[in-house]
Amino acid sequence: MISFEQGQRVLIGIGGGIAAYKVCEVISTLFKAGMQVRVILTDSAQQFITPLTVATLSRHPAYTDADFWQPHPRPLHIELGEWADVFLIAPLSANTLSKLSYGIADNLLTNTVLASKCPVLLAPAMNTEMWQQVAVQRNWQQLLTDSRFHELAPGYGLLACDRVGAGRMAEPAEIITGVQSLLYTSGKRDLLGKRVLISAGGTREYLDPVRFIGNPSTGKMGLALAQAARHRGAIVTLVHAPIEWIVPQGIRAIAVVNAEQMQQAMLENFADADITVMSAAVADVKPAEYSQEKLPKRSLPEQLPLAPVPDIVAELGRRKQPHQRLIGFAAQTRDIVTPARQKLQQKKLDAIVANPIDKPNVGFGSDFNSAVFLDHQERQIEIPHCSKLQLAHQLFDFVSEL
Repeated sequence: MISFEQGQRVLIGIGGGIAAYKVCEVISTLFKAGMQVRVILTDSAQQFITPLTVATLSRHPAYTDADFWQPHPRPLHIELGEWADVFLIAPLSANTLSKLSYGIADNLLTNTVLASKCPVLLAPAMNTEMWQQVAVQRNWQQLLTDSRFHELAPGYGLLACDRVGAGRMAEPAEIITGVQSLLYTSGKRDLLGKRVLISAGGTREYLDPVRFIGNPSTGKMGLALAQAARHRGAIVTLVHAPIEWIVPQGIRAIAVVNAEQMQQAMLENFADADITVMSAAVADVKPAEYSQEKLPKRSLPEQLPLAPVPDIVAELGRRKQPHQRLIGFAAQTRDIVTPARQKLQQKKLDAIVANPIDKPNVGFGSDFNSAVFLDHQERQIEIPHCSKLQLAHQLFDFVSEL
């Protein structure tokens, strides 16, 4: 994880709930990434974690309601509200949610929300029955009508009350990604209502139940694209080959294994997409024959007959309508621009991302990448080494100008 800009300011409000302990990891990670972090604890939050804990992790004294009523050169809630670039509230309790939805300000946290203008990221956490109450859902939906507020909807899982259901706070990694996106976009939702279709990961073409032709792609770039699009307001569908990570809440996921399955899923969803990004590493060939049983080593052919797989991006290019935008990826070694430009023309793409796979700490399996963006308007923009999430946001900036 890496910040987009050193010294950016993140204000964190911690509400009452056992999930408060997870926020300690968020504070620590953001500080280590070069962020300035300040923390507000409600009275209820202090029943779960202490001001000393968050002060130690953030390298700055924590703020409580006791501080709110002490004399300051300027009112504390005004100072904190003006200071923050992004305001994270996690866990967001049912009590604080109800106050925010009606504009009630009766403690330091709620007063600071009203005194600030920065985007606010909300990560609710509560018992399933509480989360599903009509009043709670009404407050939640009402709050989200304000464009300042951005959601990290709770997930499904085992809760502290031993109930299995919805209400589990988003995991620290997802929260950190949401904070990073808001620091980059300042809360803009330029993809609001747009349908974005993304492919991710490396397909596997099996010879038998245990052997396959594949590649090292982990799908991290596709995940970053899906998260960036979602954070900017898009309705996101992610078609992914086998992956080791969990698709975040709010992203529709379609799991596939081989190129034929990926082609089917992409074609089924392509007509409704405004923007399609083909970031998956699709196999070029497959074994000509498949064995239903594992082949003994002695039965493996010395020369493996191969057959072509569908050219998914070419088929999408043929079907593309004038209002649609189709973006491809070209992972290359040495000269990355020339073959990418050829692919841009041949596949009828609107833009292409040429990225190197022969440089250290970029490409397959890495959390970082570098690239050159190309389009038909003869634009060629070099993107230096950065996180994959940052590259994803820069790509959507590039696409918005097509």
